[in-house]
Amino acid sequence: MHRTGELYGQFQTLEQQKESATLGMWVFLITEILFFGGLFLAYTVNRHAFPTAFGVGGNMLDLNLGFFNTIVLIASSFTMAMSVWSAQTSRRKAVPAWLIATLLLGSAFLGIKVVEYKQKFDHHLIPGHNFDVTYCSRNQVACGLGDKEFADEQKEIREGIEAEKAPRMSEEEATVALNAHAQLYFSLYFGMTGLHALHMVIGAGLLLWLIFEGFKGRFDANYNTPVENIGLYWHFVDIVWIFLFPLLYLINRHLA
Repeated sequence: MHRTGELYGQFQTLEQQKESATLGMWVFLITEILFFGGLFLAYTVNRHAFPTAFGVGGNMLDLNLGFFNTIVLIASSFTMAMSVWSAQTSRRKAVPAWLIATLLLGSAFLGIKVVEYKQKFDHHLIPGHNFDVTYCSRNQVACGLGDKEFADEQKEIREGIEAEKAPRMSEEEATVALNAHAQLYFSLYFGMTGLHALHMVIGAGLLLWLIFEGFKGRFDANYNTPVENIGLYWHFVDIVWIFLFPLLYLINRHLA
């Protein structure tokens, strides 16, 4: 496929090419909304069905890590927007600098998510045969909990078991029910945050390509379509997290 400068052969002008590429990106993002929408629907239905277990699961997430990751992503949206602005105003040297800052922030987000996933593994909160929502309420040292945190964990589990109890249900049966329903919560947690992290990894790969091309001085006021469209993708991924954070971390959160 031949092209003249940055104009590909099937287009008559750069403006037409940009409009077509932008339309394509918006269509792609709409399909992504549908993709994530299925997970959000599954979360909503199951949260309504098992509010107690979902509340217990949410309180077992590390709010500090989740909040810090939210700040990191908001900052990355700013740096991404600055890279787009730099390209639009022909500040060629600034384009890769802002893109590198975005990549570093995105990498920090993924690194924190790895730490959080490792924490869930250590606390037996990975869905599967070894899943045990009561583990940390029985193993203070293994979970690295202080006395107050351990007491809060025990209280959370105790209240969860009591709330799960139905007429003629024993405490052991209520514990099994809580464990099963909490496992559903963490299945959705890993599914939703894992899919989001995968999009972050893809975005990081796209940023690397933009950085490489940016150092060549390729993007300016006349041609900046790739920066703008990848910027749209990055902002979309950030917005998804803005919804995930309150749904997974904040609903029924015990802050005291």
